[in-house]
This record gives sequence, structure tokens and C-alpha cells, in this order.
Amino acid sequence: MRKKTALVVGATSLVGKELVHILLASNEYEKIIVWVRRSLGIHQRELEEKKINFEMLDTYEINEPVDQLFCCLGTTIKKAGTQEAFKTVDRGYPLLLARKAKAAGVLQFVVISAMGAAVKSKIFYNRTKGEMEEALKEIDLPALHIIRPSLLLGKREEFRMGEQMAAMLTKIVPFLFIGVLKKYKPIPAKVVAYAMYNVANQEITGNHIYESDRLVALNKV
Repeated sequence: MRKKTALVVGATSLVGKELVHILLASNEYEKIIVWVRRSLGIHQRELEEKKINFEMLDTYEINEPVDQLFCCLGTTIKKAGTQEAFKTVDRGYPLLLARKAKAAGVLQFVVISAMGAAVKSKIFYNRTKGEMEEALKEIDLPALHIIRPSLLLGKREEFRMGEQMAAMLTKIVPFLFIGVLKKYKPIPAKVVAYAMYNVANQEITGNHIYESDRLVALNKV
């Protein structure tokens, strides 16, 4: 069986780092390409790093055969500085990558969105994610997988109050997240990464959305 090539953009993010390790541990891949600002510090024959300037993302091309593109990009308004800067990262960059993926013949495009993403949301964050999702669908990719995790659990380089509070609630009152509230349960970044890996390797076509509780189930595939 022919081994695949994957491209991970956002490989230094919480989920991206977990995903790179999962891909490298799999025997299904000939090469894992990462587009990064800074080195991951991983030295394996299958890993190829390409340092890029994300402010000039439109100038970079996918110039070799890639089977799967995983977009793990994302920021916060606080970190971005302004709403416009946030939109550039969380909406603009994924759309640029999707267009590049389609032009390069990438078969599977997997992108992290957010629970509650909706173009009519009154919440700016969710509205931006919803706009990204709808614009991605219009590109008509061979396969689009939209991942909608709840609050992520894992060790970040920067402090995020919401995720820290969610982690505490999960430990203190886990019974809150049962029944209809199950999909709101905070989810480990590694679980999200495994789900991304699994949906890409199902090799199905069309547009698909995965809510947080389904991501947990996908780890059992």
C-alpha cells in the first residue's frame, strides 16, 4: 500500500503538537511536512520542517504531492490584539490554505473550528468560526472535515483562563457533563488530534462536521 504525505499547519499549537506525534508514530505515512514559525525540535527522518512567515502565507505554495492537510491554526483576540487580526488567523489563513489545498490536489482537508460556530452568532468568536466554515464549504474541496471541540485540555505555553476553569470543573464536578450536556465536556487535545487523524484516514468525500462528543467516539475507530 502506498504511504501518504501529510501537511500540518499550526504544528506548534496544543492540538497540532499532539497530531504531529500521532502521525509520526503511524506507519501509514512516508512524510510529515510542517509549516512552522519555529522548529519543533523533533528529529525524525519522516519529518520535514518548513519555516514560514505567516504574514506572507499567500506567497507559499504546496509544491509536492500531499494527501492530507491538517489546519490547526487558531488564536485569541487577546493574543491577536484586535478583532481584525483575529479574523486573519482564524478565518483568513484557513481559507488561504484550503484554496492552496484544492489547487494542489489535496484529498483530505481537516480543520479545527469551535463548538458553537455559527454565522449568525452574537458572539464574535463563534461568528468568525461560522464564517470560516461556510466559506470553506464554498471552496468545494474533495473532502472537508470540520472539527468542533469544546474547551481544550492540555499544557499550553500561554495561560487561558477559560480552559483552566474548565479543567477544574471536569475534576471537581464531572457529573455536570452527562446526557445532553455531554458534548460540552472539556476535551483533551490528544483526543482531538486522534480524531483528526482518524477522520482523514477514513478517506471519505464531501463536507463533514464533528461535534466534541463525536470526537471522543472517533478515538475508538
